Amino acid sequence: MEFKDYYEVMGVKRDATQDEIKRAYRKLARKYHPDVSKQSDAEERFKEVGEAYEVLKDPEKRTAYDQLGANWKSGQDFNAPPDWDAGFEFSGGGYTGGFGDGADAGAYSDFFESLFGQGFRTAGPGGYGTEGGFHARGNDHHAKVLIDLEDAMNGATRAFSLRVPEVNAQGHVTTKERVLKVSIPKGVKQGQHIRLAGQGNPGMGEGKAGDLYLEIEFNPHSIYRVDGRDVYLDLPVAPWEAALGASIKVPTPAGPVDMKIKPGAASGNKLRLKGRGIPGKPSGDLYVILGISLPAANTDRAKDIYKDMKQALDFNPRARLGV
Repeated sequence: MEFKDYYEVMGVKRDATQDEIKRAYRKLARKYHPDVSKQSDAEERFKEVGEAYEVLKDPEKRTAYDQLGANWKSGQDFNAPPDWDAGFEFSGGGYTGGFGDGADAGAYSDFFESLFGQGFRTAGPGGYGTEGGFHARGNDHHAKVLIDLEDAMNGATRAFSLRVPEVNAQGHVTTKERVLKVSIPKGVKQGQHIRLAGQGNPGMGEGKAGDLYLEIEFNPHSIYRVDGRDVYLDLPVAPWEAALGASIKVPTPAGPVDMKIKPGAASGNKLRLKGRGIPGKPSGDLYVILGISLPAANTDRAKDIYKDMKQALDFNPRARLGV
């Protein structure tokens, strides 16, 4: 994917104030408006400017974009790192799209859609309920946080550092950091939200503060994969364990257990340990995917054993392929 340098599109420096960005947009929008400009690429440039302004005018989108831009190097395709938005605290509900100031929804590029079109949360008016114009509930805030699988298995208390975009007195976008100690309930799933009452925006007048919703994602694990409440483990087994059957120790998030492998097992066979996944009602399962691991032929003795097997066993692993 091509990285789009929105600052270059707008003709402003990366440390431009919000007012400078607004003035640059108005100037360029007048210059390239299709009803005014005679340039052959006016409509394309107008949409490009509108897309850049949609991001840079919003302190939250701009902060996320600046974070993503730090991962890009000239001359290479741009790929957003996984969980790039973890630790950012945003206000409002889900991002619903739509451009302001005259640009239309057709201005979205693949780059914009991939970063901001899939549930990115941005500030909006939907979080307030007014009464007589004097009292209003504060906006809810949202943030994605990363936990370990073991936290979901056992429950835990974790401290999370959240960065909140804001505009300072000089008109520059900065981030304010706050640390919250959060109780992670046992059995929480990936994608589930934890609600922290009163941790969102302060209310107006006598209005209550909004809430903070933490979306749970799991850190990559060294041996497990997670799907819902189910946990998956790729388990290497020796050729003789697969051929003859065996009782072996299998790691699980709650500790090792004994598991029987039937004779004649093959790579890719899936065995289930019921209830050994993430706790819940019902609890998830642990699925063990077998993979046959061959001993290295790195000694004369080992080589002789392989030669003996070749002579003793009538085995063609490619027979089903007709060769």
